[in-house]
Amino acid sequence: MSFNGDLEHFPLVDVIQLLHMTGKTGVLYLKCPSGESQLVFHEGFFVSANHLNNSVRIGKVLVDMNAITPGQLNQALLEQKEAGGNRKPLIATLIEQGTIDKETAFKGLETLIEMTIVEVLTWVTGTFSLDVSKKYVSDEYRYFPEKLNQEILLNAQAILMDSLRIYDEKMRDGTLSKVFFSEENSSDMETVEFYSGIPEITADLLGLDALDTITRKIPDVFIGLKEHDPADEHLQAVTRALPETTVDQQGQLVSFLTGISTPAPSDSAPPVTAIILLSQDKLLSHTITAVCRHENLFIFAADEESGLDIVIEQSLGRDLHPVLVMDIPHDNDGVHYLKLVQQKVSAYPQVSVLIAACGNTWRAISMDALGVGARSIIPRPCSRCHEESYVPQMISFLSGIGSYLKSILPVPDPQVGQHLITAFNQLKSLSEPPEIALVMLQFAALQFERVLTLVVVKSELIAEKSIGVITAKSDGVTAPLLFRIPLERHSVLQEVVENGRLYYGQRRDDALMNFFYKEIGAPRSPKIMVVPLISRGKVIAVTYADFGPKPVSPPQTNLLEALAGHAGSMLDNALYRKSIEKTV
Repeated sequence: MSFNGDLEHFPLVDVIQLLHMTGKTGVLYLKCPSGESQLVFHEGFFVSANHLNNSVRIGKVLVDMNAITPGQLNQALLEQKEAGGNRKPLIATLIEQGTIDKETAFKGLETLIEMTIVEVLTWVTGTFSLDVSKKYVSDEYRYFPEKLNQEILLNAQAILMDSLRIYDEKMRDGTLSKVFFSEENSSDMETVEFYSGIPEITADLLGLDALDTITRKIPDVFIGLKEHDPADEHLQAVTRALPETTVDQQGQLVSFLTGISTPAPSDSAPPVTAIILLSQDKLLSHTITAVCRHENLFIFAADEESGLDIVIEQSLGRDLHPVLVMDIPHDNDGVHYLKLVQQKVSAYPQVSVLIAACGNTWRAISMDALGVGARSIIPRPCSRCHEESYVPQMISFLSGIGSYLKSILPVPDPQVGQHLITAFNQLKSLSEPPEIALVMLQFAALQFERVLTLVVVKSELIAEKSIGVITAKSDGVTAPLLFRIPLERHSVLQEVVENGRLYYGQRRDDALMNFFYKEIGAPRSPKIMVVPLISRGKVIAVTYADFGPKPVSPPQTNLLEALAGHAGSMLDNALYRKSIEKTV
């Protein structure tokens, strides 16, 4: 599975988790205006990294760890130089010299990877692309005796957690810049000419028992850094995809793509739509990616199905509307894609599925595609159907596809609006807090899988009635649960009680993890909602809601907030009427 996208919309944390969960092998290229970093994976595990800052090299890392001395590093570099064509990677040389052991080497590599991840987390903008090639990473490097996999490979999830911890600590302490080595302080011993271009990869390091039988070819993974040039990038993509097209037509397409490669204005609204493109056509992926970036749309392009569910769920978790665009190849009858449409629509009712196909396929399956749940089917240019006119057709297609994709917005569930009116009418005849809280609970259950009323009593919350928490959601409202949750500082529950404002977002604080979820179990997604019920300026109860075992389905929180505000007003009115009646 090769894929690409923007780090702004699909953060590095999610990219690493996707690679780890799908067990992918390849080189993840991370680009920003300042240059490029790389992370190398094998079957979902980290293998190595190359930091954007050239002074951050494995030799310097080991010296700073006090694992080796500058003199030992110089000696290893000299041995590399004298080895000529038989030169081995630096860590392999250090191990063979007996200077370090494998455990120390792994620790140094882990530190380098963590530094690379932390550095990328500081980027404001950037892109990622995965070059998947087991032959490239496995065969050419040849460092895996299979029986040693678990000893060799660095757990991506564990390193990611450590990296996030380091990032948070440095941000809090204001020392983030000190994570990285200064180029001014980099030693001359690592700027020797023969050192440049040596990949600090554990490949040969961990295949030391096979070094004598390996043809030592230094892979061209870690290239020199250069400023990003959109025109050059487009030219390479077009010439690779259309080698037989005339230079003039190639130039027309490159010129069009370069013209739309301007970043979205800084004051433009954040995207609400996530375009997830499934296509084996590299040029189509490249060009639609360029269009989506121009239109300020989230774009994730992949060439195979694995991982699509993760991307859809992560999009929903960010309250983005997933639009899955399936590109059917010219010589495919489309049957498999129709089944895939049906599967995704069934699993994720919120997703909009579009099919892109050349005219030949479009005519054959268009009605069937609509029948299984596709929102539309788009005729796209095909180099095999219209070879001579392909480029002008592609430019025309790209000129309109961006605005069309941007126009695809989520369709609100009309039943939620109807139930809101019903809830408003119910509140007219109610006067007791438990009755009013129950109306809010039932309305929240329309959009969430688990909902629970929590009553505020001094410095704690008492669990009241619930839906979907201890029984199936279809069983309806349960009796009060009556467990207690302390109102602790830095807890989302405490924040809502104090400020009286609805909260909807991702949260896993100590109060939730150590108390609340021990009682009801943690949801699949950390996305939660907490709505306050306010009476006489004070929060007397909150409605907690999450998605339980199901993926996130972005709710209409504005309706929930409106209902809560009206419920508080009705409660105040009821209390006011009671106070008048007592005085009469």
